[in-house]
Amino acid sequence: MSMIKVCKFGGTSMADGNVITAAAKIVESDPARRYVVVSAPGKRFSADIKVTDLLYKCAAAAETNDMETFEEVFAKISVRFLNIEQEVGKNLGMNDALAEVKAQILSGAGTDYCVSRGEYFAAKIMAAILNVPFVDATEFVRFDESGALDHVTFDLANEVLSKYPRAVIPGFYGLNVDGKVKTFSRGGGDISGAIVARGVMASLYENWTDVSGFYACDPRIVDNPQCIPELSYQELRELSYMGANVLHSEAIFPVRNAGIPIRICNTFRPTDAGTYIVKTSTRDIRDNVVTGIAGKKDFTVICLEKSMMNSEVGFVGKVLSVIGHRGISFEHLPSGIDTMSLVIDNAYLKNGVLEEVVDEIRELVHPDKITLHENIALVATVGHGMTKNVGTSARLFKAISEAGINVCMIDQGSSELNIIVGVENQDCGACISAIYKEFFN
Repeated sequence: MSMIKVCKFGGTSMADGNVITAAAKIVESDPARRYVVVSAPGKRFSADIKVTDLLYKCAAAAETNDMETFEEVFAKISVRFLNIEQEVGKNLGMNDALAEVKAQILSGAGTDYCVSRGEYFAAKIMAAILNVPFVDATEFVRFDESGALDHVTFDLANEVLSKYPRAVIPGFYGLNVDGKVKTFSRGGGDISGAIVARGVMASLYENWTDVSGFYACDPRIVDNPQCIPELSYQELRELSYMGANVLHSEAIFPVRNAGIPIRICNTFRPTDAGTYIVKTSTRDIRDNVVTGIAGKKDFTVICLEKSMMNSEVGFVGKVLSVIGHRGISFEHLPSGIDTMSLVIDNAYLKNGVLEEVVDEIRELVHPDKITLHENIALVATVGHGMTKNVGTSARLFKAISEAGINVCMIDQGSSELNIIVGVENQDCGACISAIYKEFFN
């Protein structure tokens, strides 16, 4: 059976006609690269605006009937795509296509339809350059009634894509149960690429972006951090969820069970080795017990204390019901015999919600004490090697202490794959830097 590679190109790889042409050459350089998934055009320079952000503004203006703003923003989108059409040197009928989409938006097609058009046009352009079929994601990507990805998607992807030896597919969207376009969360084009890889049972899923792999920590915090040659699906999930934004944290699910490896590649440095993400890492943990460090800011920790909490049946369930009926999820739930803490993203707790949650918890379970720690950052130190090396925690906390950073919370998962500490928002970067220095320098 011949090798099949699925390539997904992110927004920076689709930013203008010249970059798109370079991405197309990467595809053409390897006959195994048979299926291509693309994002909407991203920033061309630091002060630029992503096409998806412009489309969100368009959708908002259309919903509020703010026609002046709508016309102004849609004109910017049109210029972007008309420039790309000119740069790639192909007559793609972009004027007529833009006019049709504009009419659909103004007739009430909805926000998801509107913001999905960035990927739609980008895929049309890439398909024309490669001279291969365009296959719309609406032909096989399905969402269920709850808005989650419907697993029928994988069989449909296989059925549809088996008809095409090669194809270009727009990322980021599919069809809802009502037959309307629905998008993933931001960055969801990575999930689309993984869906296609699973559908065609690819040998490799290549995710092309603007970095040469997955770094041990954010290069904006530490200069020239080490590039990780290989990490496991689990390690990727932990690091992505905690803010390492190279790949969407949910992108591993479609490929994990099938054992399809992912490779992170740099469109602008295509000969770089990149990072491989695999089911079980073969990396020698003696080289480094830690794979990477990532941090995420803006959490609140609600700490409850109550004597004999452990003997009170249903205590945790009652506390969780307070946030559950409000649609609030928690990040972590560290606990002791007479204590428990809820770690919640601040985004859920605005406009007086925090006060309401605390009052309801107090009324429902009558804790002896409730303490709030606001504006907390979570820093995760991740690595399979930590489970087999004595003294890893000691090294980590010694490094944090020597940096003069106060730890507000500690949580270690049962898998011992990660150690998470809560620090003040302002200490997040310094904490990551201190841990990196201890384990990588």
